[in-house]
Amino acid sequence: MFTILQLLYSVILGIIQGVSEWLPISSKTQIIVSSLYLFPNLSFQEAYTFGLFMEIGTIFAAVVYFRKELIEIVQALLGSKNDAHRKLLVYVVAVTVITGIVGAPLYLVTDSIKKGIAVGIPMLILGLVLIADAAFIRYSRKRFEKGISSRKPENFTLKDYLLIGIAQGIAALPGVSRSGITTSAMLLMNVEPDDAFRLSFFAGIFAAIGAFGITLVTTRSNVAAAVAGIGLVGLAVAIVVSTVVSLFLIDFLVKIAGKSKIIYLTSALGIIAIASGLLYLAIGL
Repeated sequence: MFTILQLLYSVILGIIQGVSEWLPISSKTQIIVSSLYLFPNLSFQEAYTFGLFMEIGTIFAAVVYFRKELIEIVQALLGSKNDAHRKLLVYVVAVTVITGIVGAPLYLVTDSIKKGIAVGIPMLILGLVLIADAAFIRYSRKRFEKGISSRKPENFTLKDYLLIGIAQGIAALPGVSRSGITTSAMLLMNVEPDDAFRLSFFAGIFAAIGAFGITLVTTRSNVAAAVAGIGLVGLAVAIVVSTVVSLFLIDFLVKIAGKSKIIYLTSALGIIAIASGLLYLAIGL
């Protein structure tokens, strides 16, 4: 029977997923740690699989938020001659294919990685990258004020797609934030922060669908064990909560990305990631 305590756990997991998916702090890691604490019978591999499975809620939210862009992609598939629509389609296809090539093997070998190292080291590296991002955003804005323009997404080349796809594929590792690493890659390519965040979130729809599919196909036993711990009703509640929370947070981050406050937010998240990585390495969570 579904209890009040299970309902509370479901709401907690949904909030964690809905918040962490859109912040550069690795939603997988937060769900792994939370689910291991709430459901101690889960193994690390089962918790990791559950973290990927939980992305279904944020997929729903992203589809709703980016419905205009998704319609443009469909129009391009149907033969639209709009250049912007076709470039958006090329961006999605190229980045998603490269992400799959890089990310699928990393996902399959995750089971053999020691837990503390698998989470701690990637988070430590990501924290340093985020702090570097904050400095680079500041530097880019000064360049912009001097009349040096930033790069626009419509001018991306195959090399750019390759770099973004590789970055997103690496996020298959626990401890690595997908939104954090892809946004970082684009910031280093001199893309404006608001464009970088928006494109990262949009590409995440297709990456999450791919991760969800691989999870179902390759680790059904882990999925079954994780779902059994929370129950189908609990899983549904968690997904609904994560969808609602995600809708609010996507809009907030896209809006704040174009403001100077993003520098302070990125720096703070970098410090949090470094502290978390050191904690994981120290006590082996």
